[in-house]
Amino acid sequence: MEKVITLEKALKRIEELENENAELREELEYYKNRKLSGRQKHNAKWMAIYNDFVAGYESGMTMIEIARRNNVSERTIYRYKAYYDKMRKVEVDE
Repeated sequence: MEKVITLEKALKRIEELENENAELREELEYYKNRKLSGRQKHNAKWMAIYNDFVAGYESGMTMIEIARRNNVSERTIYRYKAYYDKMRKVEVDE
C-alpha cells in the first residue's frame, strides 16, 4: 500500500528540508573557515622563526637569547633544535 500525501504536506516537507539544508550549509561554511588550534608546523611564521633560530644557533647564541629575540618559549626553541638536528642528520646520511 502506498502512502497518500497531500500536495500541501509535500510542499511543507520540501520547505522544511530546504531550511535544514540552509542550516547545514551555514554549519559547513563555519567548519571550512575556522582556524585549527595547536602547532601548525612549517607555515610562514614557523619558517621565519626557524630560520632566525638557525642563524642565531650557528652564530653561537644561547637558546634563551634566541627564545627572547623571537618572543617564544624555550621549549619551542628546543623543538626547533630537535628539528635542526634531525635535518642535519638527514643531510649527513645522504
